[in-house]
Amino acid sequence: MGKEEKKKKIIQKLKNRYRLIIYNDSTFQSVWSTKLSRLKVFTITGFGSLLLIAITVLLIIYTPIREMIPGYPTGEVRTKIIHNAILVDSLEEQIQIRDNYLQKIQALIEGEVPQEPDFVVDTSLRSGSIDFQEYNHDSIFRQKLLEEQIDLSIQKEDPQKKNIASIHFFTPIKGMISEKFDKTTDHLAVDVVGLPNSRISSVLDGTVIFSGYTINTGQVIYVQHSNDLVSVYKHNSELLKTTGDQVKAGEAIALMGNSGELTTGPHLHFELWHKGIALDPEKYIDF
Repeated sequence: MGKEEKKKKIIQKLKNRYRLIIYNDSTFQSVWSTKLSRLKVFTITGFGSLLLIAITVLLIIYTPIREMIPGYPTGEVRTKIIHNAILVDSLEEQIQIRDNYLQKIQALIEGEVPQEPDFVVDTSLRSGSIDFQEYNHDSIFRQKLLEEQIDLSIQKEDPQKKNIASIHFFTPIKGMISEKFDKTTDHLAVDVVGLPNSRISSVLDGTVIFSGYTINTGQVIYVQHSNDLVSVYKHNSELLKTTGDQVKAGEAIALMGNSGELTTGPHLHFELWHKGIALDPEKYIDF
């Protein structure tokens, strides 16, 4: 028998018809019958299997039955996974901020200029979108300071105190002066432009008598020195000393910034006072 004959014989077997009959067991009467072939049985079985597989897949995808599969996380576990991922992301950001802060402190200790941080600061909140309540705290403090200095100037001067011209002042920051000292315009200071976050140093040994934030001039620090001298540093981005701290000449006390409403860019607004009288810093300090 050749291959062709065997093939025809197999096809013929698949096409052969059979009758499936269901009888009543008591009366032996035919209840239901149908004609079937092997090919038809294979076809129905195949489509039925595919339909069953499709229904099973849909049930697993769109119903909670999938959580009964071993190894598949439940809804509570998935929520915890997402929550932990958010915590890890926040922790990485805090670690980055801490590392940048430590690098900045290390640079200040070594006398270097801190580099800009790698992360971008969110500037979505502008001062124009925030409703500030005006309170001229800086002016009140200045007035009080002037009154105290005027009272001191009335007292007899100690002959052991040095002449101001003979005092060596440490340069608070090297940079270009954008606005000079001018009594006619009530600008009793010099504005020194430099790189953002540059270190600002104390001009002399002294004690911090005020360190805080004001609406107009931002982060401000006042240092009381000997010989009735007071130095003032305004518009800082960060203050490194607090009220009551003792500082040395050349010691970093703040970082240059652009804080406060009365500023047009990153710079240091530096004032020098002697017995309640504003001095021109350029006459004593080489910027």
